[in-house]
Amino acid sequence: MRTAFLIARKDLRQRLRDKSALLYGVVAPLGLAFVFSFIFNPIQQATFHAEYVIVDEDGGPIAEAFREALESIEGEGIATARALDSVSVAEEQVEASSDVFAADAEDSADAAFLIPENLSESVLSGRGGEITVLGAAGSPLAAEVAYSIAQGFSAELGAIELAVRTAMPRDEQADPESLGMLAEAAARTGSPVSLEDVSASTRQLDATTYMAAGMSVFFLFFTVSFGVSGLLEEKRIGTMHRLLAAPIPQHSIIAGKALTSFCLGIVSMTVLVIATTALLGAEWGHPLGVAALVVAVVFSAMGILAVVAATAKTQDQAGNFQAIISIALAFLGGTFFSVSHAGGLMARLSLLTPHAWFLRGLGDLQGGRVADVLPSVGALLAFGLVTGAAAWVFLDRAVSR
Repeated sequence: MRTAFLIARKDLRQRLRDKSALLYGVVAPLGLAFVFSFIFNPIQQATFHAEYVIVDEDGGPIAEAFREALESIEGEGIATARALDSVSVAEEQVEASSDVFAADAEDSADAAFLIPENLSESVLSGRGGEITVLGAAGSPLAAEVAYSIAQGFSAELGAIELAVRTAMPRDEQADPESLGMLAEAAARTGSPVSLEDVSASTRQLDATTYMAAGMSVFFLFFTVSFGVSGLLEEKRIGTMHRLLAAPIPQHSIIAGKALTSFCLGIVSMTVLVIATTALLGAEWGHPLGVAALVVAVVFSAMGILAVVAATAKTQDQAGNFQAIISIALAFLGGTFFSVSHAGGLMARLSLLTPHAWFLRGLGDLQGGRVADVLPSVGALLAFGLVTGAAAWVFLDRAVSR
């Protein structure tokens, strides 16, 4: 193994002198992580808030209940609702919200709720009614939320009406006072089914960490290729014949190149984890889990690219094939954007890439338990073992030729 270490030391010194490994292993991924972080962080951290107006021409109990529902939403900080006296003014303010040159935010609204006259009387008498929602073209999300608010209120009224009709005996004449008392009692009754968030810690990476991890594993494949393709470079410049003529075991030459790839990959990933954590605020997770994933993904990258290098005829051909495979696996594995949300065939195909398993492992690590990364580490090691075994056979034959 001493010969393998000497070969690896020589290759590492050469890569440090020509700065190629530094460029692909640190500068490029860190720079792109900075760029993507600045692009996506403002989007991720943006908060939703809508401006609504309400025109109440009814003034009855149904309208009052709707206003109270809006006040509860205001209390949660989701929206602000203002009362207006005129439908025409409400329409003007909704129209003004679509105007990007509108100077005064108080004269615009994302949506308007129009409560018609005699709505309460119509609803209480069983004839039903409607609340009109006007949404601004420039605020589609706020308009959808406004529609959902009105729709939810309507569904609640329907539930109360059903409860009242069920409670009223069929053979009795319903008087307004009895209906009112039953409706009030039904409104005070809580829902028999409630939803409670008892989910565990999130298993999703934030935008900064996702971009940092994605860029790191994407450029890892280019960094690792410097070592495994070194055999072809030795053959191109004629030094391979000298190595074979020397009393050096053939497997030591291959092991030296593999060790070069492993060292370049580990150093590159370690520097990027530390740098993105310190400079970008990325949250990779528990150090032991991150270390296991880094070692496993470097091992898998070595195996895949070694197969390419072993089957290529020239160094240029190996470089082209390695670049194509690295980019294809990166896109399929979701290093630039998550493909898991797509579902179906695309999500299943992504599991054929080390990139997807590495990102999945980091996501599982957000749950707080280091043991959660073991499935991803196992999958990455399987990639490396299968491709590495095939590469060793091909490289042994390639070196002897």
